[in-house]
Amino acid sequence: MGSLNRVEQPVRVLVVDDHEVVRRGVVDVVDADPALTVVAEAGTVLDAVRRAAAVRPDVAIIDLKLPDGNGIELVRRLREELPAVRCVVLTSFDDDEAVAAALAAGAAAFLLKTVRGTEIADIVRAVAAGRNLLDERAVARRRAANSDPTDALTPTERKVLELIGDGLSNREIGEELGLAEKTVKNHVTGLLAKMGFRRRTQAAAWVAAHRSGAGWNE
Repeated sequence: MGSLNRVEQPVRVLVVDDHEVVRRGVVDVVDADPALTVVAEAGTVLDAVRRAAAVRPDVAIIDLKLPDGNGIELVRRLREELPAVRCVVLTSFDDDEAVAAALAAGAAAFLLKTVRGTEIADIVRAVAAGRNLLDERAVARRRAANSDPTDALTPTERKVLELIGDGLSNREIGEELGLAEKTVKNHVTGLLAKMGFRRRTQAAAWVAAHRSGAGWNE
């Protein structure tokens, strides 16, 4: 019963970015989602550690570059001092070394600042629910040009991917598979991250290309 009560409470979020305009944009996106609430903001590693200790957030969204350190160091420190905090690294740079470093530090997700606001909210909810959108297989797969990006997908994620390729919405996929729309959104977020895609349209295009050319079997 206690876990049910916890789910009903908004996910408490700490936003860490030294650029005020970017930070305020992330805060606005998070606060616009009724399932999320920003409980603190910070612009430095030191301030973030202090505020996290005071407010005990569920999720921390952390910029990779900060004036007194970097986001990877902050992730590592938060995971050591507040193990319950789930960390999402937010950055302007997309490179595998940064992803690997975030993974090693204990981050649960890695986001580019070019993602849409709704995607940020979706991923924060997924991370708060216990999903890890970074894993070693995903990192290795991004580095291997000839690997199959569906290798790490669960059976349900593969079914969702197939239906994305059919052009179905999350609601329609839920009806097809007997899942709640929110559950489908979590699966979509997870499969996009595992396949190295930022947008749903990329996944749909991948399915179309492999159905017609490479013989992908769902």
